[in-house]
Amino acid sequence: MTNMTNTPDFTRSHEVMLALKKNFSSVVIGQHQAIDELLMCVAAGGHILIEGVPGLAKTLLARALAQSTQAEHVRIQFTPDLMPSDIVGHAMFEQQTNRFTIRQGPVFSNIVIADEINRAPAKTQSALLEAMQEQQVSLEGETRRLPNPFIVVATQNPIEQEGTYPLPQAQLDRFLCKTLMDYPNADDEKEMLNLVTHEQVANQFSLTSLEPVASIDDVTALQTATSFVAVDDAVQRYIVELVQSTRQWNGIDIGAGPRASIALLRAARGQAMLEGQTYATPDHVKQVAPAILRHRIQLTPDLDIEGYKADDMINTLLNDVSAPRQ
Repeated sequence: MTNMTNTPDFTRSHEVMLALKKNFSSVVIGQHQAIDELLMCVAAGGHILIEGVPGLAKTLLARALAQSTQAEHVRIQFTPDLMPSDIVGHAMFEQQTNRFTIRQGPVFSNIVIADEINRAPAKTQSALLEAMQEQQVSLEGETRRLPNPFIVVATQNPIEQEGTYPLPQAQLDRFLCKTLMDYPNADDEKEMLNLVTHEQVANQFSLTSLEPVASIDDVTALQTATSFVAVDDAVQRYIVELVQSTRQWNGIDIGAGPRASIALLRAARGQAMLEGQTYATPDHVKQVAPAILRHRIQLTPDLDIEGYKADDMINTLLNDVSAPRQ
């Protein structure tokens, strides 16, 4: 097993994650699970889909990430009339030079906040597909690389389905994890009242006081260090067994594909980095499994009608599939 204690950037990378977590927690009250999963995704170099009802600070959390890392970022409000060219860019005729030039779209940023991504039609949603998978965009027959790091933080509202376009499975699969944000408890909501209203006009929460605690170079170094977190062969076999079980489990109609195994491995490394460990364990796999698998499986119609959720089946899998001893 590889030992990373002498790796120069490992300690610094873990410190960066802790600093980011502290920064996020100062503006997003409660939501500890969502914060941890966002940090895990950042460390693993993956994209994240955040689902929750309006007003739970989904977009605020994404903006806090951009502000804390001094990243070049953009927020795109997805709407039914949004066109693919509004995201990736388009060719434009310049009268002065009498030639066409390429105008790059907002996707050419380190962090892309795709707000209410399910509000745009499938053609526009798919404009992000190549960017998310290949970290490149094809414009007028020319391939252009996106900046590094490149992270998509998308949000969606699960309760209003009128005028929405559900994300196709091919695109859902490109998100490393799907995070669920729930209502805060009473103490957190009371703390939020004071934070948002004290010396603030209306309900516009400003992030200008949020000091950057890392740089883009720190994020790149964090992702590199995370990729070197050791994963024992037994843990890798456990990951494969978990994913393969979803394909034959009673109650799961469509199981997770091979990309889920890769995502579980990357996420386990990210979770280990968050906890300051140099190797991933079965417990790390169990911690990240719901966020990694919930958008990659589909329940049978009868369980869906009865109100079962993907997380119910994932928890059953985690209880029944034997994990290797640590």
